[in-house]
Amino acid sequence: LLDRLLLNEKRMNGMIESLESVIALPDPVGEVFDQMKNSNGLIIGKQRMPLGVIGMIYESRPNVTVEASSITIKSGNGIMLRGGSEAFHSNLALAEIIHEGIRKAGFNENMVGVFETTDREAVNHMLKADHLIDVIIPRGGEGLIKFVCDNSTVPVIKHDKGTCTLFVNHDAPLEMAKKIAVNAKVQRPGVCNAIENIIFHKDYQHVKEVLDALKAENVEIRCYGKIADLYKDGKKIDDMNEFNIEYLDLIISTKFVDSVEEAVSLINEYGSGHSDSIISKDYFDIQKFTNEVRSAAVYANASTRFTDGFAFGLGAEIGISTNMLHARGPVGLKELTTYKYVVFGEGQIR
Repeated sequence: LLDRLLLNEKRMNGMIESLESVIALPDPVGEVFDQMKNSNGLIIGKQRMPLGVIGMIYESRPNVTVEASSITIKSGNGIMLRGGSEAFHSNLALAEIIHEGIRKAGFNENMVGVFETTDREAVNHMLKADHLIDVIIPRGGEGLIKFVCDNSTVPVIKHDKGTCTLFVNHDAPLEMAKKIAVNAKVQRPGVCNAIENIIFHKDYQHVKEVLDALKAENVEIRCYGKIADLYKDGKKIDDMNEFNIEYLDLIISTKFVDSVEEAVSLINEYGSGHSDSIISKDYFDIQKFTNEVRSAAVYANASTRFTDGFAFGLGAEIGISTNMLHARGPVGLKELTTYKYVVFGEGQIR
């Protein structure tokens, strides 16, 4: 929690860098795409337009105030921000700066609205304001997401928890496996794109070395099934539901699987649909994994820590969506737009 609340010079510079990246991106609104001419001569195309007014409900991280505001303004939307009580004063201070910038640019500062209260009743009002708000985006813990989904009459773009898994295939290069496992778990264990599980093909020869690399970084290894017999420095577990837990800490669950098919099945059943990765040199196993894992972001031979709007080159993100509809993965500028059909004719009638 303290790490997420921290606003030091490095974090502030990161927010500025994010803003500059958004400024550099092309404006998506008005873009015409998928244009075609049909048999009767009509020219039919899709034109991007803003979603409307976004209700943003979020916890902890004050940088969300800046990132959400910037990509909302750039995509032509309005936004109502309701941050958590733990970052209340930081959010108000940042909102004041944002409003000053909007005024200096000659626009109405109310395109970014901020609830100046920590009263939970404000959230209840937002969730029922379907006549005023076009979409709700919650960003926070599992409890917040569930509350919003259960109570909102406004459409929701959400991500559930980030239960991410790394699959180490039978042919995974040792150094790559160690480097990716440590980065994906240890760099920032308290974020949603950090791995919570590492599963190994039963024929992989370097399991102990990979787990030792994690152990050296003070990661608690929780071992299910036969892997507990191999790795004596871990904690034995006997509940597969451990593979559905978002630890957000230096803890990881591990087990053997017999095949890439079993790895895919485990991830689709116990994962949260966020980000999952395979380490392998086998082209066909990689293709099977990336084709059949249903998550919003699927990696081959790379860390899941890249699931982030800035890292993807989107400038910033307003959240990471595990929805199957509308937007998936980092929600950037284009994901904050919808489209309408624009049709040009020369007097055609049906």
